[in-house]
Amino acid sequence: MAFPGLENYLERLYGTTQADTRVWIDAEGRAQGRYFNSTLTSAFQPIRALGTGLVVGYEGFARSNSGKDQGLCLWKLLDHAANDDESVELDRLCRVLHAINFFRQPAALGSDLYLSVHARLLAAVDGNHGTAFSRVLRVLDLPQQRIVLQLPVIPEHQAWLLNYVADNYRRNGFRIAVKASGVTEALSLINRVHPEAIKVDTRQGIPDELACRLLEKCAEQKIRVIFKRIEHAERLQQLERVAKASGQSLLVQDFVWDLPAAAIARDASQSLSMPSHQPFFTHADAA
Repeated sequence: MAFPGLENYLERLYGTTQADTRVWIDAEGRAQGRYFNSTLTSAFQPIRALGTGLVVGYEGFARSNSGKDQGLCLWKLLDHAANDDESVELDRLCRVLHAINFFRQPAALGSDLYLSVHARLLAAVDGNHGTAFSRVLRVLDLPQQRIVLQLPVIPEHQAWLLNYVADNYRRNGFRIAVKASGVTEALSLINRVHPEAIKVDTRQGIPDELACRLLEKCAEQKIRVIFKRIEHAERLQQLERVAKASGQSLLVQDFVWDLPAAAIARDASQSLSMPSHQPFFTHADAA
């Protein structure tokens, strides 16, 4: 393992139990955490290059493993949090678990890790967003430069909050990704927020001209564009057409190709054809 601080921390955790500590290691070597009566761990979904299927990064998802809550996603847990302080606590716990579970795997070397920030955290933390997480990463000797924090979609009248939080995270050394409901919103966000990455929901369609303009502007500003929620063959064909027209390699992320999994495959490239039977997923997962 290339991270001595993480290795020392994991050695201390081995042999501990849920009753002994807030974070522990299970029989399979995964870090798990306790939030009220739920046991949380991590799953990771690849972000791939369209065409080659080459993995360029992963997004971390929280999963609950306890009792009847098997597979419950983070967003449902946050929706039931009693107050903002508990939302902040859960959000931070999940990011720490994801960082541990990602970087402990040799196959993660060279890939970026995308971690979501829940909307409730934006307003619940007064300032210095990212300070606590940055401190944890330094203690564990983990590469902060390979972590991208994903900010949520927020109403237009709260645009000032998105800019304020993004600036906070950048001052603490993080790269920022933002989510857009479509290509038009993505064009607006890159001018307002100047993120390092933007995730574009394709369900509204992918107009060729607008998409090519977005890719051109993002290439000029060195912004990574990731298309998500492809979901059916027509959307995939649109993306392939845009890739050809723009001359750029597109990045995609979708549950039709990859379900989040605890283990990161060493050979993670694959063909990105549209499967005949799409795997089940929830809209909360794909948020």
